[in-house]
Amino acid sequence: MHIRPERPADIPGIRTVSLTAFETSTEADLVDALREQADPIISLVAEDSGAIVGHILLSPVTLTAHPELRIVGLAPMAVVPARQRQGIGSALIHKGLERCRRLGFGAVIVLGHAEYYPRFGFTAASRFGLRCEYDVPEDVFMVLELDEGILKGKSGTIHYHPAFANV
Repeated sequence: MHIRPERPADIPGIRTVSLTAFETSTEADLVDALREQADPIISLVAEDSGAIVGHILLSPVTLTAHPELRIVGLAPMAVVPARQRQGIGSALIHKGLERCRRLGFGAVIVLGHAEYYPRFGFTAASRFGLRCEYDVPEDVFMVLELDEGILKGKSGTIHYHPAFANV
């Protein structure tokens, strides 16, 4: 398995991954919308024997009152069901976080499984005084500081790219 940046030829395979990994087309539609509307995005695929078996997308978010901070949101991340629980999602997250660091992002937020994301260093965003613009349980809205201390004293509401509200 190889993890690499998305290429134009990967778009149908990425859509298939999202359609098979999630119950509805919402995430697949979101990926397409973010690809067209958000800048910058980080879009990586997990490829095995020429097939796309996983995908991760990270796109810019903003923190109210601190728009100068470079923060991205991890969403969505998907692995085809037949290949789940084989480390593909973990590998995608590690590569995605590595790419974020290299590009100078200070933090990554995620709205996801409270048991899964802490293994990568994510912690409750409320610990930093961060709130999600959506009404979600506190334990599923998490953040990882890539630049330690960047969020100190910078509380507020995280706003996702408008594409999130339009799918």
